[in-house]
Amino acid sequence: MSARMRSIALLAASTLGALTIGSAAASAASADSGATGQQAMLKGSTTASYFWDDSSGRAGDTGLPAAGKPMQKGLAASPSWPLLTEGYVMYKGKKLPFFVGDRGPGDPSSRGVMLDLDAKTFAELTGGSFNDDTLGVDGVEGEGHIKIDYVITKWGDGVGKKNFPVAFSTGAWSERDSRPATPAKVKTVSVKNPAG
Repeated sequence: MSARMRSIALLAASTLGALTIGSAAASAASADSGATGQQAMLKGSTTASYFWDDSSGRAGDTGLPAAGKPMQKGLAASPSWPLLTEGYVMYKGKKLPFFVGDRGPGDPSSRGVMLDLDAKTFAELTGGSFNDDTLGVDGVEGEGHIKIDYVITKWGDGVGKKNFPVAFSTGAWSERDSRPATPAKVKTVSVKNPAG
């Protein structure tokens, strides 16, 4: 390769690297500022509990989650939202993503517990730790319910209520919603490009 070709190749590689780094920095700045780049379909608050169904039958789990996805961090259960609905939850300044992969909580939803987070997400939000033996959360002084804020960024395509959650006993989880919520109004956050 000639010296001139080598110089052109190095220039192209450094330009591509700068663009990649600049794009990553802008994405990180956007994430830190609270902008998600996605429209909020619904915003609200509820009480959240936690669960962990590893399909082993231990610790009261009920088997593979309803969406057919294995239990994982970020998988939540909703009593009424469509499966594979996506969003994020916020608790005491922490923000974590979730997707609806299961149905529930059952009876607790009749008492206002409208989101069942996976135990690993619950642990990270509360400062606890996931216990592999009990499938529970340690270090939260027995706290099993927390008040969270949520934002839905994408509705799942299947049946379920595309609006504020309702109790499992209503059967909304099995019906197609013909009147979904109007997307929430969100403040626009401008982010300066650190590379520009």
